[in-house]
Amino acid sequence: MYQLIKNGQVLIDGQLQKRDIAIDSNGQIAAMAPTITTLPANPRAIYDAQNNFISPGLIDSHVHFRDPGFTTKETLQTGSAAAAHGGFTSVIAMPNLSPVPDNLPNFEQLIVRNQVESSIHTYQFAPITQGLVQPTLVNLSAFKASGAVGFTNDGHGVQTAQTMYQAMQKAAQIGLPIVAHVEDESLVNGGVINAGPAAKRLSVPGISNVSESAQAARDIELARATGVHYHICHISTKETVNLVRRAKQDGINITCEVTPHHLLLDETAITSDNALFKMNPPLRSLADRQALWCGLIDGTIDIIATDHAPHTTSEKQQSLLHAPFGIVGSETAFSLLYTTLVVNGPFSLAQLISWLTAKPANIFKLPQAGQLAVGQPADIAVFNLNDTTTIDTTTFLSKGHNTPFLGTKVQGTTMLTLVTGQTAYQKE
Repeated sequence: MYQLIKNGQVLIDGQLQKRDIAIDSNGQIAAMAPTITTLPANPRAIYDAQNNFISPGLIDSHVHFRDPGFTTKETLQTGSAAAAHGGFTSVIAMPNLSPVPDNLPNFEQLIVRNQVESSIHTYQFAPITQGLVQPTLVNLSAFKASGAVGFTNDGHGVQTAQTMYQAMQKAAQIGLPIVAHVEDESLVNGGVINAGPAAKRLSVPGISNVSESAQAARDIELARATGVHYHICHISTKETVNLVRRAKQDGINITCEVTPHHLLLDETAITSDNALFKMNPPLRSLADRQALWCGLIDGTIDIIATDHAPHTTSEKQQSLLHAPFGIVGSETAFSLLYTTLVVNGPFSLAQLISWLTAKPANIFKLPQAGQLAVGQPADIAVFNLNDTTTIDTTTFLSKGHNTPFLGTKVQGTTMLTLVTGQTAYQKE
């Protein structure tokens, strides 16, 4: 355990300033100052940050750790190790598991396993309904008492307005968010990528924008009626961005997230039958991607989350028609975003860190996460912002290697990740 981080650069009022950080025996930040002269007795307890950037530990509000039920794809150990490799110290895991944790014994067992088997803070969403697809609601109040930070059927949209309305009423009463995968499955029609030029060229069925925006429009009106905190996952279309923008103007309690891959890629990247480019929602048009950037600029989009979705290599070697949806993102998110949005884009480092730390902590009520402050847990990530690497899956700690960014040159490398003062990852 490190007791002192020396010679780091910390964001203060949007500017990088030199800081040392002392960590107490409880894993909390004891002091921050330009120079701390009281040194630990054991020199091994000192980490020299070598002028690198010290960030609050990143927060990923959308991961699939696949455990229990799909451990050939990922486990709590490998998923949390991958997150730490990416600088994430807190994640919120999705409940599309087997068995689905839709009863309290299964959910409470999962909460315990998250605490024991993860090397980071792994929070948990509970299902909205039984089995993620049935109309019967879980007991939302009981799940909150057992540790749920929100409710989602991610992987499926809630298909009936009545069920969603009832869920929103209950969630509003207990003060937790409904976290929505917005997709009207009657409009998907077996689609595998966006309904656009790539789908036509490859002769595969497409997924239209309206399959997302129609359900988002419905849910926004239900949120207006109930007053619930309504959060949209992985927003991907210009129409949904416009709906969220208007809803915020109307005072509806709505937030949303965007993934790195929807910001960085669009359907023009799909040049062949390659399932590494198959995710849900799909990569949309250039106009949709531009709308996502505009949503970040004007605050319509609140945060960035990876939707880390590992699969086996053999699964993703199948055709677009048969491979599962999803890509990994935990280990590539920061470097891809820093390179594209900050180094080569219009955004500041402070904006990027806010989307990955303080804002998700605020949205999901994680008061011990997302900040560097005396008295707070030493959840810390150290990044070398000048280091340039090429994305290579042989370095991944995730079981999943299913990334469309293989071979991409990026800037920004995780050097150290601390979780409550304990080393969760350190670059060799």
